Amino acid sequence: MTIKVLHTESSPGWGGQENRILNECIGIQKLGAKVFILCQPESGLAKKAQDAGIEVFMHPMRKSYDIKAIYYTARLIHKLNIDVVNTHSGKDTYIAGFARKLSKKHPLIVRTRHLALPITSTFSYKYLSDIIVTVSEYVRNYLISRGIKPEKVFTVPTGIDIEKFNPDKVKASLREKLGLSKNTPLIGTVAVLRKKKGHHILLEAIPEVLREIPEAIFVFVGDGPQRKNIEEKIKQYGLSKNVIMLGHRNDIPQILNSIDLFILPTLQEALGTSFLEAMAMGKPVIGSDVDGVREVIDNGVNGYLVSPNEPRLLASKILEILKEPNLAYKMGQAGRKKVENKYTLEHMCKSMLDLYLQYSNKTL
Repeated sequence: MTIKVLHTESSPGWGGQENRILNECIGIQKLGAKVFILCQPESGLAKKAQDAGIEVFMHPMRKSYDIKAIYYTARLIHKLNIDVVNTHSGKDTYIAGFARKLSKKHPLIVRTRHLALPITSTFSYKYLSDIIVTVSEYVRNYLISRGIKPEKVFTVPTGIDIEKFNPDKVKASLREKLGLSKNTPLIGTVAVLRKKKGHHILLEAIPEVLREIPEAIFVFVGDGPQRKNIEEKIKQYGLSKNVIMLGHRNDIPQILNSIDLFILPTLQEALGTSFLEAMAMGKPVIGSDVDGVREVIDNGVNGYLVSPNEPRLLASKILEILKEPNLAYKMGQAGRKKVENKYTLEHMCKSMLDLYLQYSNKTL
């Protein structure tokens, strides 16, 4: 019997969380499951999922106790004969949890926790979810510290498409587009432009780097609410010739294959998929010694962990890697190997399907 899984997402935007949902749906469907998505109308996830061949249902989810959404979800569970509902945000977890109580069909409720943010309530985790999936051990340990039973919480790290992020198959095209020589040191960061991502810390470190390597170029990929502040700091620090804002891009593999070093001095991170993507491309990485980043970066092996909010220390590690090409190469190779061993899409999807099958008592 084919297991039927309904993923729900009340967030209307598009980011790492939604990207994981889509990749997971595609992956477990390839493994034999039947997958559906319930999301907000006009959400970022809806069209991408439809284009990928996933059956999508859309209904407003205005609040956690949205009666219309609860009844709609209950009917959908019954109509589709759903075995597992995997929820991803606060509103849809409440909606799915209460919908199960109304439905004649009582599917397994799986709650995936994607974030490292503190939770305001444990109710939905304790009473509306059967099992909880976290993207890192850090998040798992945090939930356990809040009173969630350890046997109920499982870590399944977000996986990377190692064929899409394959340095042997992706053209390193950014230098040519920017008119840079192959010898110009090129450092990159990829992240939403939010304060917690630490772009301001990197900007404080850059002048220290330029004192020793004045030709170095830094590229910031991404957009977000901090864009204007970052642009103002670039001007304030006199970095306009050395820091290039690339905005939102769809050619991330090509960009990562072009850089010599990836940096993200984030202040809070559940896991850090941008590090994993850079590692998959064989690049050394530098990140803050926080949260789930500690699980991704093996200090001194595939990159460096730096104390948060320490721009001078960050600058010293950047210089160390840029000045030692052999070290950078070895770190990049170690990073690629770690992703291949632990952080692939295949590993993520198989682990999720195994959990579904084990706890819903179904077999394909």
